[in-house]
Amino acid sequence: MLEDRQLHCSICGEHKAEGEGIRIVSGFICETCESEMVRTDVKDAKYPFFIHQMKQIFIEKNA
Repeated sequence: MLEDRQLHCSICGEHKAEGEGIRIVSGFICETCESEMVRTDVKDAKYPFFIHQMKQIFIEKNA
């Protein structure tokens, strides 16, 4: 069944069910990471990490 399909989160690296997040290009971001990303201030130490991980989604697509 499609609902049971597991996807690898491009941010945290965990496997989640397909319906538990968003797909971007060929990547996947779980709901937990998505929620944390939208609440993270640009001055937060974790912000550059999120930017780096998001870039990897587009680098993989264009490689």
